[in-house]
Amino acid sequence: MSLRRSSTRGFKRTGSVLSEQIRKAGETRGFAVSKLLTHWEETVGRDIAAIARPVNVGYGRGSFGATLTVLTTGAQAPMLEMQKEQLRARVNAVYGYNAISKIRITQTAPTGFADGQAVFDAAPKSHEQRAIDPKVAEQAEDVATGAENDELRAALENLARNFLTKQKSKGKG
Repeated sequence: MSLRRSSTRGFKRTGSVLSEQIRKAGETRGFAVSKLLTHWEETVGRDIAAIARPVNVGYGRGSFGATLTVLTTGAQAPMLEMQKEQLRARVNAVYGYNAISKIRITQTAPTGFADGQAVFDAAPKSHEQRAIDPKVAEQAEDVATGAENDELRAALENLARNFLTKQKSKGKG
């Protein structure tokens, strides 16, 4: 039985050797990547957090500030593109200086397509019910009275209520 020879001949990847030093250097400059990841929603707001996730913070050679790579879906990318400066300002406000100099938006993760298949949260539903005019509610109930099935009656009443409310708001009711 022969021993397997190492193909690296005793060498290690530079990234694995320097990763701890790079992280510490970033933190000494006031920028902790983990803080950005763990407090993403508080940092950027609920609206942006629902459509985007941070995936990478990269430091360019000889440049000041880092590049934040943000993952989003194809449908949300144009919306996020328009908010890039607002997003950058929010992230930098947390750190008190321009920790992030550039934001890159991707629809796949930086490592490949399989990692980029992220699912984002749906927009929170409002639990507030609008006040319904009693007259409209009564008319809607009258429209749905003839239905025998409870589900059908509720659907017809809801449809009539929406229609009558819209007509009233347009000044036709």
